[in-house]
Amino acid sequence: MGITAINIRNQFRGHVKEIIRGSVVSEIDVQTPFGIVTSVITTRSVDELDLQVGSEVVALVKATEVSIARL
Repeated sequence: MGITAINIRNQFRGHVKEIIRGSVVSEIDVQTPFGIVTSVITTRSVDELDLQVGSEVVALVKATEVSIARL
């Protein structure tokens, strides 16, 4: 199955740089041309997606809220 269309506009292609596995959730670092994007997903999803260091992936970012703080 492949994605033919998606409404998420913030998409960053990259490669998995590091996986920090936990018993329930895992941290995935994705190296993109713009820097590292980190995602926390279930360890089950890591296994089902067969993610490994070096895997080519797309990080999809959809935020329902963006907050601004004055410095």
